[in-house]
Amino acid sequence: MDLSGKKVLVFGSGVSGIGAADLLAAMGACPIIYDGNEKLERETVLRKIKGGYIPEIYMGGLPVEVEDKLDLVVLSPGVPTGIPMVKGFYEKGIPVWGEVELAYQVSPSRRVLAVTGTNGKTTTTALLGKIMSDYGESVFIVGNIGTPYTSVALSMREESVTVAEISSFQLETIETFAPNVSAILNITEDHLDRHHTMEEYIRVKESITRGQTADDICVLNHEDDVLRAFGRQMTPRCIYFSSQRELLESSPSIFLRDTSQGTWIIWREAGQETPVVELGSLKLLGRHNHENVMAAVAMAHSAGVPMESIRKSICAFQAVAHRIEYVTEKNGVAYYNDSKGTNPDAAIKGIQAMERPTYLIAGGYDKEADYGEWIRSFDGKVRSLILIGQTREKIAQAARREGFTDISMAEDLEDAVRICAEKAHPGEAVLLSPACASWGQFQDYEQRGDMFKEYVHKL
Repeated sequence: MDLSGKKVLVFGSGVSGIGAADLLAAMGACPIIYDGNEKLERETVLRKIKGGYIPEIYMGGLPVEVEDKLDLVVLSPGVPTGIPMVKGFYEKGIPVWGEVELAYQVSPSRRVLAVTGTNGKTTTTALLGKIMSDYGESVFIVGNIGTPYTSVALSMREESVTVAEISSFQLETIETFAPNVSAILNITEDHLDRHHTMEEYIRVKESITRGQTADDICVLNHEDDVLRAFGRQMTPRCIYFSSQRELLESSPSIFLRDTSQGTWIIWREAGQETPVVELGSLKLLGRHNHENVMAAVAMAHSAGVPMESIRKSICAFQAVAHRIEYVTEKNGVAYYNDSKGTNPDAAIKGIQAMERPTYLIAGGYDKEADYGEWIRSFDGKVRSLILIGQTREKIAQAARREGFTDISMAEDLEDAVRICAEKAHPGEAVLLSPACASWGQFQDYEQRGDMFKEYVHKL
């Protein structure tokens, strides 16, 4: 796409926004950076910019004369599409893209594997990226996993493979984005403060397939009622994975099978079965991670990677940071960092992976979630609940309604770690799995997880 000379407003000055502005400048466009934070200083934004260009920068308000000359708007993922300013762009007929759409439009590569879902995206994307990188050259792992798609789009070649983690926020602003292979891992309640209804959240997640054709593939979780139904009506070909039952349909599938030699992942296609790996050979804990592995295997094999190469990669793969990450053992107590458990469903997976009596640190920013099912999942495994952040009173009330009363209130994360260290006995575990976002106390879940590890090592 020719963006030369185009006036493009980049809405947001974070990592995604600056990545988009740098890409636009490299394409010969005229990026205009806007951020609604009127306290942000121009020099702070300029220090982030690469390439030596000096864009127009506006903070707090955008002059009407600037808005009237725009050819395109690129939204950062954190900017809701429903705010008045963005609605105004749509009403004026100005195209509104996200950074994923921008990168896809300018990249020469059309070999794209994209992962979305409420939980498991980062682990699945990282594992899929390893499989693809171990097998081939020129593989780029981008998106919500940390590297903006825009920052590497011009480094790609036609034969490059893009492995992308895509959030619901990013899916709101795609138009032509069309992965060869996509996956929706699961859909559970999350981000209702942004999407408002589950119906809208589901619609946005399923839109990852909107550009796909009947020649493309979407991998879906058979045990998710919404996705099982979606698989019967979507345009791309469907591959289901299941951790609960053997899938014996004529279409390709991947599932778990218990045998006398352990539990195996089985790939089934055209009536033929291929044992992929026995779960004991993996370094990932928990049934949810076994689902992530099955999704990554299905995606990679559909993209042409031989099963033997896939097997070697998945057996070598280590858990990603902040997702049920073993930290250390202190005085016989094991500490685990699951800071990426930012909603109740993700945090349930963290609890299920624990094999010791557990002291659970939770709480944070309120995304208007319901905590009942999460508390019921404690099921005798959680000895004590230590709460921090904005949601601590809300969670405590929900816990008491469910009959769970061993609750401590901590001033902050460091205090929570101290309380756990005092209460836990040898042979038990401490798990940070907040069931809430990190905003308000921390920059992001990574910082929260890093601080937890720092406090643990200082014990």
